[in-house]
Amino acid sequence: MTHFRFAVLGSQLAAFCLMSLASDNPPVAPSSEAVAIYVDHEIALNAQHSAAEWQNASPISFSADWQGKNSDPARETQVRILWSKQTLYLRFECRYRELFLFQDSDPNGHRDHLWDRDVAEAFLQPDPSRERFYKEFEVSPNGMWIDLDIFPGGMSDLKSGLRRSVVLDDKAHTWAAELAIPISALTKRFDPSVIWRANFYRVEGPKEPRAYLAWQPTHTENPNFHVPSAFGRLRFATSSK
Repeated sequence: MTHFRFAVLGSQLAAFCLMSLASDNPPVAPSSEAVAIYVDHEIALNAQHSAAEWQNASPISFSADWQGKNSDPARETQVRILWSKQTLYLRFECRYRELFLFQDSDPNGHRDHLWDRDVAEAFLQPDPSRERFYKEFEVSPNGMWIDLDIFPGGMSDLKSGLRRSVVLDDKAHTWAAELAIPISALTKRFDPSVIWRANFYRVEGPKEPRAYLAWQPTHTENPNFHVPSAFGRLRFATSSK
């Protein structure tokens, strides 16, 4: 650092120590790959008492904002992914500081503009060659949901047929959600050897500046999750662990 003055010997020793530390503990960038673990049967959704199969899926974790800054362990999110021939399964495990929720929804739990309250989100892109086309799924701590088909210039309800289970523990300040999404709603020709693109997000807080958290940072000036070029990779393991 330029504002310190060292004797020559001291400078050399400090430099040597820094080089040694750098070589022994090089910076480790967050992984940009998530892995979906194969299950040879359908599993029951139960966010409170999760199926044993979820333990086979290594979680991805994030607690930093959309710029990759301001990590907040009290808002950490873990995501686990499973897949069967018919279904893609997602499990979110979320820590929170405070809750900001809608109290009204359609009878089936569907809620438009759900992103204006606290949510966990998954953006899935089965065909990376069509960069501006992807699917968006959101679930709230009180079980509301929305699914969207995103395309250049707009979006529409996907009507995917997703199922979900959600549990909220207000004493522990945690909530968990499991989603089951029919693969037929995601792609017409599913090939597990194809690498998808994906990103996962959280939104929390009653007023701006809200917490906008991302697995893969989008690095936009203002919060923006709709940056397909920043998506990570989603790989499908073709055998159970």
